[in-house]
Amino acid sequence: MSDSNQTLRAALETSDMLVIDGLHAWDFSLDDVQLLIKCMDGRAEKRWQFTAAQVDAAVFDETLQSWTLTGDSGEHRLVCLSAVSANNDDDESEVADEA
Repeated sequence: MSDSNQTLRAALETSDMLVIDGLHAWDFSLDDVQLLIKCMDGRAEKRWQFTAAQVDAAVFDETLQSWTLTGDSGEHRLVCLSAVSANNDDDESEVADEA
């Protein structure tokens, strides 16, 4: 993350996947009330729930490039990830046609 002044809420709105406490989670939702994160750890489903106030109080750690988020169950480390998407359009043929 290049902008350490960004809020966790803003980072979550542009994220496709999270890493929470070392586990990858792509099933998460954020609204005005809460952040809900779900993932599978082997056969066990893990869930984390944070209030809007807890999300707003999260602190970005510049050296670890992650957020420290404190919930009812303690402190958690959260990394926001954005997926890379591919484009199936053949832009090279358009450039070749213009030449």
